[in-house]
Amino acid sequence: MTRVDPAERLLDLLIALRHAPGRLTKADIRASVNGYLDATNDVAFERMFERDKDLLRHLGVPIVTDVDPVHEDAVGYRLDTAGYSLPEVTFTAAEIGVLSLAATVWQDAHLHGSAHRGLTKLRAVAAGADPDSHIGVALRVQPAETALGPLLDAIGARQAVSFTYRAASTGEETTRRVQPWRLVSRDRGWYLIGHDLDRDAPRVFRLSRVVGAVRATGPAGAFEVPEHDAQAILAGSGGARAVLAVLPERGAALRARAVEERGERDGRDVVVVETDDDFSLAAEIAAYGPAVLVLEPPALREAVLARLRAVAALGEAARA
Repeated sequence: MTRVDPAERLLDLLIALRHAPGRLTKADIRASVNGYLDATNDVAFERMFERDKDLLRHLGVPIVTDVDPVHEDAVGYRLDTAGYSLPEVTFTAAEIGVLSLAATVWQDAHLHGSAHRGLTKLRAVAAGADPDSHIGVALRVQPAETALGPLLDAIGARQAVSFTYRAASTGEETTRRVQPWRLVSRDRGWYLIGHDLDRDAPRVFRLSRVVGAVRATGPAGAFEVPEHDAQAILAGSGGARAVLAVLPERGAALRARAVEERGERDGRDVVVVETDDDFSLAAEIAAYGPAVLVLEPPALREAVLARLRAVAALGEAARA
C-alpha cells in the first residue's frame, strides 16, 4: 500500500472537519480521513492525530474539542466556523488597477509567480474590474533580485547577514555585517534598512550596490526589529545632487524625479536630481546619448563619458 504524504493527510483532515455536519470523533476521523489507516496501532494513530491537530491550530485553524454531556468519554472535534470563515473580499475596478500596477514591480523578480497568482485570485472576486486599467502608467523599479530573496528570508527569520558593498562615490568594496529590518522601494531602486553591526548604527544600503551573494550569519531570531521611522532614516542617509542639461521633450524619467529646475542653458532645460548611486545614474544618463549632459558633479560626467566611449569603441570594432 502506498503511504499517504503527511501534508495530504493534514489537508484531508481539514476538509473533513470543514464539511462535517457536526463533530467528528477520533473513530470517525481514523475511518474516514485518508492517511490514518497507515497507523499500525492505536498509539501510532494517537501520535499522528495529535501532531496534525496541533499543527492545524498553530496555522490558525480553530479546532474545538466537544465533550458529550451524557457520554463524557465520547470526545469529538469540529471547526469553529465563525472564527474560521473570512469576510467577503471585494475590490473596485480602480483598486484592481492599482494592484495590477503594483504586481508589475515583481515581474522580473523571484516573487513574480506568487504576485501573479495572488493577482489572478483577486481579479476573480472583482467582477467587472479592468485588469489593464493601469495601461500607460509604469513603475520603473529595478528588482535587484539576486539580493532581494535572501534579504527577505533574513528579515523574516530575524537573522544577520553579511555582503560585499560598493561605495557610491569611491567604488570601494567592503564587507558589511547587518541586522536587516526592512526593504523599501524609492526612486526606482530597492533599499535595505538595518543595523550595521560594525558601525553600531542604523544604515541604508542600496541593493544595486550589493556585490555577489548575501550570506546569512548566526542563528535565526537573534534580534528584534526596533520601532523606527523608515522615511526619516532614508532622508538622513543623504545623497548627492546631479545637475543635468536636458533637451526639450527628452529625459522624461529624469525630469519626473527632479528636485529643482534651474531655467535654461544653451537651449536645454537644467534640472537637479538626487542620487545615492552614481554608478546606476551614469548608466541611465548614458542611455539618453546626447540628449542629456551632466554639468555637475565632474565624477558623474566622467562616468557617463566612459560608458559612451566604450560604446563608440565597440561600434568602431564592429565596423573594422
